[in-house]
Amino acid sequence: MFTPSDYLHPKYWPSWFGFGLLRAVSWLPLPVIAIIGNILGTLVFVLMKSRRNIAIRNLSACFPELTPQQHQQKAKRCFQLVAITTLNMGVNWWASPDRLERLVSYEGKEHYDKAIDEGRNIILLAPHAIALEMGGLLLSRERDMITMYQATRKPLLNDMVKDRRGRFGGILVERRAPLRSLLKLIKAGNPFYYLPDQDAGDKGLFVPFFGIQASTFPMLSKFAKLGNAVVLPCFTHILPKGAGWHVMIGEPLENFPDQDELADTRRMNEVIESMISKAPEQYFWVHKRFKTRPDGETDFYRDQYSSELE
Repeated sequence: MFTPSDYLHPKYWPSWFGFGLLRAVSWLPLPVIAIIGNILGTLVFVLMKSRRNIAIRNLSACFPELTPQQHQQKAKRCFQLVAITTLNMGVNWWASPDRLERLVSYEGKEHYDKAIDEGRNIILLAPHAIALEMGGLLLSRERDMITMYQATRKPLLNDMVKDRRGRFGGILVERRAPLRSLLKLIKAGNPFYYLPDQDAGDKGLFVPFFGIQASTFPMLSKFAKLGNAVVLPCFTHILPKGAGWHVMIGEPLENFPDQDELADTRRMNEVIESMISKAPEQYFWVHKRFKTRPDGETDFYRDQYSSELE
C-alpha cells in the first residue's frame, strides 16, 4: 500500500515537486493543456534531433507512400501528442471519475461488454498508442483490469504509478513476475490490458511490421491459449484541441490462437498495423521498434537518415 509518509526524506523532494506540478496542471482545462503541449512538443521536436530522427525513420519506413514532408509533419504531431499526454498525466491520475467520464467516448465497446456478459476471459490488445493509459484507466472503473508495468530504480515513482494507475481497479503486475501469477488473474475473469509491441530483442520472433522484419514478443497467443481468453483490439485516440479521448475496441479475433505461433505473432502485428494506420501520428514512434535486426542486417537507425531529416 502506498504510504506518502515513507517518502519524506529530502532526496524525494524533487519528485514530489514534479508530482505537484502535474497535479496543478490537471486543474487546467484540456484545451489549455493542449495548447501548452503543442508548444512544448514542437520545441522538443526541434531540439531533440536524435529522437526526431528515430520517429521520422520509423514513419518513412512504415509509410513509404507518404512524402518526406508528411513524414516530418506526422513526426512533429507525434511529439506534440507525447507532450500533451505527459502534461495530462495529472488528469489521468487525479481527475474525478465524473470529469473523466465526460472526456472519454467509446467506439465498439459493445464487443467488450458482450464478452463480459458471456463470461469470457478477455485480453485487450492495446499497442503503444500515445494515450494508451487513459483507455485502460477508464475501463478499470467498470471491472478490475490487469496491466503490466516495468519497475524502475525509483521506489517513490514505482509506488505512485501503482497507486494512481490502480486507483479505480487496476491490477498492476511487474513484467518480470512469474507467468503463473498473471495467468491466474486472467483465469479469474480479470481483463488483461496487454501492450506487446515493443522491440523484443533476442527473445522475440522476427515477423513483418509494416513490411519490415521486427523482433516481436510471441506471448499473445500463449496468454490467449493458456488463459482461455478472447482477444479484442483496443486503441485510444487523443481528440483534437483538448476535446478528450476516444477509445476504439474492435471485434474479437476469430480463430485465435492458431496452432502456429509464428503465424499468430504475424497476425497480431497485422491487427496492430490496422489500428495504427487510422491515425499514424497517434503511435509512439520515438521508440526504436526496429532496433534488433536479423543476422546479417545493419543497424536500422545508423547513418540511414535521408536529407528529409535535415
